[in-house]
Amino acid sequence: MIKLFIALAFSIWSIGVQAETVDVKYRGAVELTRFRCTDTPRSSFVERVCYDRANQYMILRLKSTYYHYCEIPEPTFNALMAASSMGQYYNANIKGTGKDGPFDCRTHKVPSY
Repeated sequence: MIKLFIALAFSIWSIGVQAETVDVKYRGAVELTRFRCTDTPRSSFVERVCYDRANQYMILRLKSTYYHYCEIPEPTFNALMAASSMGQYYNANIKGTGKDGPFDCRTHKVPSY
C-alpha cells in the first residue's frame, strides 16, 4: 500500500513539474528553464521579459508575441527593467531596424538549447 501511494504521489508530482516552453517568433519553441522571467504589468507594450544571463539571451513578450534578442549585456537588460518607459527604452535601445538592430539574432550568436 505504501509503495502504491509513493508511486502515485511521484507520478502526480512529475506531471506538475514540466518546464514552461514558449513559441518565439523567428525561432520556434524555447524552454524557459534557464531564464529568469518577469511579468511587467507597468508596461502596456512589454508584457514579459525573460533573460538568460549566462548566454546573454533575452526573450520579450510584446503584445502577446514572443521575440528574441541575442548577446544582450546584463547592464542593457537591467536598464530595460528600470526604465520609466520600458516601451520607449526597447524602441530606442534594443529593437533597431532589421539587421541594423544591435541585438538581432540573425547577426549575433543564438544559444542552442
